[in-house]
Amino acid sequence: MTPLYRKPKNVKSRWVSFENPTGEKGKGAMEGGGGKGHAFDSVPANSSMTIADIQGCGVIHRMWFTTGCRENPMMLRGIRLELFWDDAETPAVSVPFPDFFGSVFGEKKPFENALFVDPEGASFVCYIDMPFHKRARIVIANDNDSDIRLFFDINYSRLEKHEQEIMYFHAHWHRDLQTTLGKDFEILPKVQGEGRFLGCNVGLIANPDCVGLSWFGEGEFKAWLDGDTAYPTLAGTGLEDYVSTGWGMGEYTTQYAGCLMNKDGKQASFYRFHIPDPIYFDEECKITIQQLGGASRKSLLDIEKKGARILPTGLHPSTGPVYMLEEKNKGVDWRSDEYSDDMFITFYREDDLCATAYFYLSTPENNLPEIQNLAIRQAKVLSTAGKVGNEGLLD
Repeated sequence: MTPLYRKPKNVKSRWVSFENPTGEKGKGAMEGGGGKGHAFDSVPANSSMTIADIQGCGVIHRMWFTTGCRENPMMLRGIRLELFWDDAETPAVSVPFPDFFGSVFGEKKPFENALFVDPEGASFVCYIDMPFHKRARIVIANDNDSDIRLFFDINYSRLEKHEQEIMYFHAHWHRDLQTTLGKDFEILPKVQGEGRFLGCNVGLIANPDCVGLSWFGEGEFKAWLDGDTAYPTLAGTGLEDYVSTGWGMGEYTTQYAGCLMNKDGKQASFYRFHIPDPIYFDEECKITIQQLGGASRKSLLDIEKKGARILPTGLHPSTGPVYMLEEKNKGVDWRSDEYSDDMFITFYREDDLCATAYFYLSTPENNLPEIQNLAIRQAKVLSTAGKVGNEGLLD
C-alpha cells in the first residue's frame, strides 16, 4: 500500500455517479445549474442499467449505494449486481444486490467489517480493490415488477498500466432451498484457474422441525484445492469455530468474521474473510460446509417424530465417541435405551442455505453457473408488509 504521504506517479482519482456518469475530468455536477442536479435516478422494472463503463486501466476502490427500496427485503433480493472486466461477455460478479454487500436475505442493520460497511442500516458500501486492464462495466439489473430509485458512486484510480500481474475480482451466489441429506453445501462450486478465495457470507433458514430442539452449526468448513478428490486439503472443526467464535454463536461483528443475524436459531447469517490467512490455489478450488446439527438424544427423537429427515454421524456417551459412519459402527442403534436422553448426537440435517463467495482469478471470466432465478432468490423473504414471498414454492 502506498504510504498516505506519497502520491504514486501517473495515477488519477475519478468518481462515477449520476452526477458524472463517465467520470471525466471537469464533468461533475453539471446538471441543475451546478447545484445538486442528478443525485439519483430510476432503474425501470424488469430492465438493467449500465451505471459505469470505465475505459482504460484502473482499480475500483469503493462502491457506495442506497436505494428507495432499502427497507424492502423482497425488492432488494430482486436486484442483481453485475461486474464485467475488460471485454468479457459474461460477468465476473452476478449476485443478489443485498447479499453481495453482506445484508443476507435483504435485512438491513448497522455493521462494519474489513470489506463492507453499513453505518446506519441504510446504505451498501464495499471496499474491495477490483483491478482491470482495459475496461470495467457495472450493471444494475432490476428483476422486480416495480421501478427502483438508485443513488450511487464508484470511486476508482486511473492508471497507465499495472506494474505487476493482477487477479480479477469475482463473486458467486448459490442457494439450496433444501440441502441434500449427507451432502456438503457448496459455498463455492469448483472454480477453475489460478486464484485466491477471499471469503464468504452464508445465510440459513432452519428446518422448522429442528428449531428449539437442536443447534445448526456443527458442520465443518472444507477447501478442496488443486486436484483434491476424496478429501480436502483444508478442514475446519465446526461452523462457529470457522467464524472465529466457540460454543454456539450469538450476534457479533469483527473485521474478518462475524454473525449479523441469529433469530433464535430460526434464521442466521455469518461471514468469514481470509485476509490475514489467505487461501491460494493454482488450478482449481471448491469450498463447502457440512450441514450438520447437534442435539440431545431425546431432542433428536422428537425431531424424528416430527418427520424431519436426519442422519446421525456421531454419538457422545460418557464412554467415548462413536462415529456412526465408520464401517465398524454401522449397526449401532442411537435410539436404544442403553443411551441416556441427554447424550449429545451430531447429525446431518436439511435446511435452507445460501452463500456469496468472494474470490480472485487470473482471468476476467469464470466457469461457474449463472445466477439462480428470481423465485429462488426471493423465496421465504419478507416483503415490506412483513409477508413471506413465494410461500408455496416448496409445496
